[in-house]
Amino acid sequence: MTATARLLEQRSVGHVHVRMERQGIAVMREAGSAKCRMPRGTHEAILINTSGGLAGGDTVYITAEVGDEAALTLTSQAAERVYRTLGPAAEVQVTLSVGNNATLLWLPQETIAFEGSALSRALDVDVADGATFVAVEAIVFGRTEMGEHVNRISLVDHWKVRRDGKLVHAEALRLGPSLPMAEASLAGNHAMATLLLVSPNAGEYLDRVRMVLGPLDGASAWNGKLVARLLAKDGFHLRKTLIQVLVACVGRENLPKCWTF
Repeated sequence: MTATARLLEQRSVGHVHVRMERQGIAVMREAGSAKCRMPRGTHEAILINTSGGLAGGDTVYITAEVGDEAALTLTSQAAERVYRTLGPAAEVQVTLSVGNNATLLWLPQETIAFEGSALSRALDVDVADGATFVAVEAIVFGRTEMGEHVNRISLVDHWKVRRDGKLVHAEALRLGPSLPMAEASLAGNHAMATLLLVSPNAGEYLDRVRMVLGPLDGASAWNGKLVARLLAKDGFHLRKTLIQVLVACVGRENLPKCWTF
């Protein structure tokens, strides 16, 4: 048996499946290291990784469906940590669907990537016409306030979003093996985030989003979607701006409590 095979035998696997209908939660399944908790009387699902982070070879599957005219917010209990790998990447697969006139907010807290970590992540979404979908993915490269510096990393991130079966947003990010710090990339910063809003009235949010962006950030809106990109020197400053952007898009009353300072 190879060293990689022995390593994979020891890795954690987690799976969460949630379905929300107008009358409330219809499906809640969890397995392995992935757990989900919903505070009573809310439409908020909190994802928990009981393994304490992601190591090389770990796998997490998240599946969520929102029925017609229903609403669901998916967030995480804490920032996810991706630790140094001895070979394979940790894998995260997120599959989401949003029904007619429904709302789904995908708002996990930050991912913290440590030196030598490897993460392969995919987000696959189907949105019905007239539905609203908001997604945030924020990543912090080491905890600078603790003197951590990330130089070597492997990050692969793929997004595919379809509206009524038609692809309306796709992106592929690959970082590594060295963290790019040139002016045309991270420009010496150690935190970044992408926000995507898919909605028939997405363009109406553009001005209020631009009002709270920092000097290194940008946002555009077209064809029923809004995309914002954020850069910050560390996780604290990224979160500070990102919360304001989220409030501009979904309102403070719809922001998960874990997203407040």
